[in-house]
Amino acid sequence: MNAALQIGSKSIDTPTLLQKLLQYRLLETFVKETIIEELIEDVTCDSTVAYERFCQKRQLQTDEQQQAWRKQSHLSAEQMQLEAEREMRLQLFKENTWGDRLQTFFLQRKEKFDRVVYSLIRTQNKELAYELYFRLCDDGDSFADVARQYSEGKESQTGGLVGPVEMSVPHPMLAKMLRISQEGQLWEPTKIGDWMTIVRCEKLIPAQLNEPMRQRLLQEQFQTLLNQRMQASPVKLMPPGRSPQGTKISEQQITSQTVNKKAIKKQVKKVTSAQKTLQSQAAQDQNTQNQNAQSQNAQNQIKPTEDTVDVLASTVKGLPSVDSLALESDVAETGAIRA
Repeated sequence: MNAALQIGSKSIDTPTLLQKLLQYRLLETFVKETIIEELIEDVTCDSTVAYERFCQKRQLQTDEQQQAWRKQSHLSAEQMQLEAEREMRLQLFKENTWGDRLQTFFLQRKEKFDRVVYSLIRTQNKELAYELYFRLCDDGDSFADVARQYSEGKESQTGGLVGPVEMSVPHPMLAKMLRISQEGQLWEPTKIGDWMTIVRCEKLIPAQLNEPMRQRLLQEQFQTLLNQRMQASPVKLMPPGRSPQGTKISEQQITSQTVNKKAIKKQVKKVTSAQKTLQSQAAQDQNTQNQNAQSQNAQNQIKPTEDTVDVLASTVKGLPSVDSLALESDVAETGAIRA
């Protein structure tokens, strides 16, 4: 079997390559990239602008840097150009598909995008939690010092300081407290989960629909679409040279089958038309026979009419029927596939 890939001195045929892609969980990546190609198939871009943005994004300012990047990525100059265009086409696809709805997406989730900086002390000892709280309120002890000494969570390593983090990161109950806090507000011990927590809001940072946020929202929407397409596109490995039904069919056989089927259908149409014409003629002659039978010369006129009817009936009888031609079409089609 011919090799599909060669790595060093090792040659890998197509069946083995497919099995290895499955084994190393790389087939999913291939399927994903194939679906992306289908999604952006009709998107075009300026090749020069695409290449400039591609290099700018990777800080490839000189020819030497670009050449070094190609060598490291195992790409030719042409492949690098194609990669740059693909990247820009994908970005244009996202913008064209969801760009005018980003404001709505942002406002729907703004509360979760808002960020906060806060100080935290956690302990499972309720009495200790209240003692520490009063020391912070009344005695003016440093929150950072108390957290380092008494907090039982990993925040003790940073003097209790956490953030900035988005509001979706903390426990929902803690996030609710922080969302309605004023900067510098200290909350008395509150049970959250297994912990007694003391929290102080240090800073609230409202989210903005800036460029990084736009790109994040675009990517989220695209990823959702991509996941849906991948779930709707099951992958099945087929033996080489076989159709999805497992039957070997050459291009010549498919063409021949199509031509034969069309020719037979055309012949059926012609025969059907001829039969209708002859039957109509026979009916007209029969009417003539009935009308002339009432006249005095009926016997002389009936004879040629009967002859005409006999000839037409014989002609119709000799033509192949539509059913037989349809059966011939099915047989021809079946024979082409089995071949």
